[in-house]
Amino acid sequence: MTTLTPHTGYLTGRLLMATLRQPAFVVIMLIQPMIWLLLFGQLFKRIVELPGFATGSYIDFLTPGVVVMTVLFTSGWAGMAFIDDMDRGVMDRMLASPASRGAMMLASVLNQAVTVVVQGVIVVLVGLALGAEFPGGIAGILVMFLASVLLAAAFSCLSNGMALIVRTSESLIGFSTMLTLPLSFLSSAMIAREAAPEWIQTVSSYNPVDWTVVASREALSADPDWGAVLLRLAGLFVVAVVTGFIATRAFRAYQKSL
Repeated sequence: MTTLTPHTGYLTGRLLMATLRQPAFVVIMLIQPMIWLLLFGQLFKRIVELPGFATGSYIDFLTPGVVVMTVLFTSGWAGMAFIDDMDRGVMDRMLASPASRGAMMLASVLNQAVTVVVQGVIVVLVGLALGAEFPGGIAGILVMFLASVLLAAAFSCLSNGMALIVRTSESLIGFSTMLTLPLSFLSSAMIAREAAPEWIQTVSSYNPVDWTVVASREALSADPDWGAVLLRLAGLFVVAVVTGFIATRAFRAYQKSL
């Protein structure tokens, strides 16, 4: 614990500096969400007339979903930084040093947290410009960001752990795509759960992506069910802790394979 904090601070600063040197990554990861928000928001604006939608505005409904989908796709690429370190020999030197393995994983999570919050703010501002209204106000937006950070923590750890196992960018890209796309569409990010087929409703109840979307929308509503919000936040926290523990143990698998 005495080394975890300073190591995490140093390694987080290193990753943030790398992100600042490549701001195009943050922007590029926003292109697809912006297409969803700008194009789908207009193309499917009458979908709220279907039973199951609790709002009369699809932009109100879609904006939190796009924030969460942005988090998912961004954090799914977190392991690319680990692969870059492996390719340059940095990972081997770090593992040979006294650097805390937990700090290496936590630094990646914190870097992702900063990235997804910046992206989330941009998506929210665009949503507001398109006419979205959030009765939950600033408190609701902060809860949405908290849920998003917990989701980012879980999936960045999963991405990092997989990177340590597969050790190639091509394999990690395939894994990330295979995981993120189904989880996105097996959630209520773009359509109300009640309007989806029954089997999707069942699957979504076990989907952390849907937990994040539901918690966000509930917190942004005029009369939030805070019990439902806290339950899903707790579930996301547990998932983040479990994936972080498993991903950190993947360092051993990486070292044994050298």
